[in-house]
Amino acid sequence: MDATVLEGKQLAKQFEEEMSQRVTKLKELANGRTPILATILVGADPASATYVKMKGNACKRVGIEPLAIELGENTTTEELLAEIEALNNNPDVHGILLQHPVPSQIDERACFDAISLEKDVDGVTCLGFGRMSMGEPAYGCATPQGIMRILEHYNIPIEGKHAVVVGRSPILGKPMAMMLLNANATVTICHSRTEDLASHVRQADILVGAVGKPEFIQAEWIKDGAVVVDAGYHPGGKGDIEITEALKERISAWTPVPGGVGPMTINTLIFQTLEAGEKALN
Repeated sequence: MDATVLEGKQLAKQFEEEMSQRVTKLKELANGRTPILATILVGADPASATYVKMKGNACKRVGIEPLAIELGENTTTEELLAEIEALNNNPDVHGILLQHPVPSQIDERACFDAISLEKDVDGVTCLGFGRMSMGEPAYGCATPQGIMRILEHYNIPIEGKHAVVVGRSPILGKPMAMMLLNANATVTICHSRTEDLASHVRQADILVGAVGKPEFIQAEWIKDGAVVVDAGYHPGGKGDIEITEALKERISAWTPVPGGVGPMTINTLIFQTLEAGEKALN
C-alpha cells in the first residue's frame, strides 16, 4: 500500500481560497479596512529577503496587506525595539513578523519578546510559547502549527501515539513537542547529541525531523507504518530525513521536500494574521 503524501503545497492553496473569503467578509465588516501584516527585515541577507517577499506575496493572494519595513545592517537593539513598539501601538497593524536571523549585534530574543502577544502571529515570544504549552490561547510558532494543521487535515491519529521530535530549537523543535503533547501524544525529544538516536527514532509512530542537518535521520531507522514529517530544507531539495523509495513503501504517510511543511509555514503565518484581524474587530 502506497504511503499518503502529505501535500502541504496543495493544502496551502486550498486554505488560501478559504482565507480569501474570510478576508473579504472582514473588510465588509470593517468598512473596507484591510488586515495588515508588518514584516521587519534587518540587514541584507538574500535568503531572508526572499522569505519576506514570499510572505508578502502570500498576503496579497488572500487580500491581506503586507507592510515591509527594512532596516540597515548596523541597526541597534534599541532602534529595532523602537520599531516594534511603534507597530505594537499601531491599531491598523494586526500581525508583526521579525525575520530571523538578525545581525549579531542585536539581542534577538529581547526583540522577539517585545512583540505584543496579540500581534505575535509567528509565535516567537516566550509568553506565547508558555501560554501555548499550558493550553492557553496564543498563536503557535508558524512551522510546528503548520505541521499540526497538516496532520489534522489528513486525519492522522495523534492521541496515544509515540511522537519523536528530532530537534530542539525555540521556534520549531520545542514548540512542536509541546503541541504534540497537548494533542495527547507521548513525546520524546531528541537532538544532534542524543546517544543512540536510531533506537529512539525506531520507536516513533510519528517522526518529526527538525534538526537542521541534511538527511541526518536515516531511512533504515524508521519503523514500518510510521508517519514521517520533514521540517528541514537544504540545497538539492534534501530534508532532514533520508526518504528513499523503499521507505515510501513501508511507512503510512510522509511530507515531501519541497512542497510539504514549507508552504504550510507561510500559510499558517497568514492564517494567524487573519485571526488577529478578526479578533481586533470584535
